[in-house]
Amino acid sequence: MKIKNKNKFAKRAKKLFLGAAAIVALLVVALLPTKYVIEAPGAALPVGDYIKTSGVKSQKNLYLVTVSERRAVLADYLWSFTQPYEERLTWDEATGGTSSDQYEQLQEWYMQTSQQNAIYYAAKAAHKQAKLKYQGVYVMEVQKRSSFKGKLLMGDTIVAANGHKFQSTKGFMSYLQKQRIGDKVTITVLRSGQKKRFSGKIVKVKGTGKPGIGISMVERVKVETSPKTTIEVGDIGGPSAGLMFSLGCYQNFTGKNLTKGHKVAGTGTIDAQGKVGIIGGVDKKVVAADKEGAEVFFAPTDRTGGVKKSQTNYAVAKRTAKKLGTKMKIVPVADFEDALHYLEQHYK
Repeated sequence: MKIKNKNKFAKRAKKLFLGAAAIVALLVVALLPTKYVIEAPGAALPVGDYIKTSGVKSQKNLYLVTVSERRAVLADYLWSFTQPYEERLTWDEATGGTSSDQYEQLQEWYMQTSQQNAIYYAAKAAHKQAKLKYQGVYVMEVQKRSSFKGKLLMGDTIVAANGHKFQSTKGFMSYLQKQRIGDKVTITVLRSGQKKRFSGKIVKVKGTGKPGIGISMVERVKVETSPKTTIEVGDIGGPSAGLMFSLGCYQNFTGKNLTKGHKVAGTGTIDAQGKVGIIGGVDKKVVAADKEGAEVFFAPTDRTGGVKKSQTNYAVAKRTAKKLGTKMKIVPVADFEDALHYLEQHYK
């Protein structure tokens, strides 16, 4: 009798062990990393939480909308196929082939530029004092033949060359082009708030054939307004909140309530002339805005790059809203004035 019970116990223990081992094996397989990034609807957030204007309390009636981005393990990758607004991208597709650090630096530059344009244009529209102060040039890419390869990094801000400071990107490029191929040049950069100097040689720049240091660059500016206005967004990256930031800043500059208590969301970049540009993931942003209870969603009509009319942000947003069955109204915008005019006409 004792032997029989002992055999029963051993068999039961073996089954439990094998079951536990199978569960562990499944968990290990499910948590295997993949090369994919999952893009999904993010959140709708009040822009008033991020805008600070001297002597003004920011309102919380206008919403920026984000897209969630996460690295996928195998289980997450497979589960995403059951979610209608989740999209699978390889890391290279999601980042354009840049490294993680470069991608983050690029997103930070996009966001900072978007913020400066939003503040500047809103101040101009509100007839407030505003000027763009030159800060230097952002390094966007270092060419293979550049002697600064491995020294300069994407996101560095060049503030001087051979000790000379400049008032514009044009002035910086003009100085370099006056040098001879092979001449030594020392570049001063700001990196993470610290000044660093790197030396290299003047080379023939790919694409122009003119003397330079072999980089792709864009101008970095800082806007100064009266009253002083800043935008702090933490870890939110990219330029797509430009339009909504400009509307939020305009409210602060004018003291107006543009929505009279209604929730209004939207997306789109903005430039220093007030033009609203195309963005990615608009379908996911419509989902997030609807979930937050927004009544209106501004979507760009921009067709930069030869985008078909049926594929503009506005067209995709309209189709997404119809599929969701939402009552949220999708409003087309080409520039800041389109959005402002809509708000002034509908929320008097």
